[in-house]
Amino acid sequence: MSRLYEYQRRIVSVFLICLMCMSVYACGKKQDAMEKIKDLECTVITEDNIPEELFSKIEEKKTEAFKITFEDKGFLYICVGYGTQETGGYSIAVNALYETANAIYVDTNLIGPAPEEKSNQVASYPYIVIKTEFIDKPVVFD
Repeated sequence: MSRLYEYQRRIVSVFLICLMCMSVYACGKKQDAMEKIKDLECTVITEDNIPEELFSKIEEKKTEAFKITFEDKGFLYICVGYGTQETGGYSIAVNALYETANAIYVDTNLIGPAPEEKSNQVASYPYIVIKTEFIDKPVVFD
């Protein structure tokens, strides 16, 4: 009887070790899914080159902060708006645009006018439109 008990204990031990190995492997895969595969090439689009349908959506949303994506003719447009600003003179930097196994990540930030810069005292609505190749993955805004 003790031989059978010892055999069952070994089987359970092997099963538990396999289970632990699989969970460690699965956790490692999740981390790999977050790793950058590659930086994406992109172009910042001027207002006159924005597709009409996308431009209409931006015009509707521009007074509030927004983050939208738009697909057109094999391209992905990633748009980030910073809402109403009291003056002009703002710019937007693209800090990162890259692909992972599960998503596209984009990071931008608003750069205000320099203190010594004489900015227009009229409200502005800074936004950026980034055009890149279409990749069928969700976009994560950082």
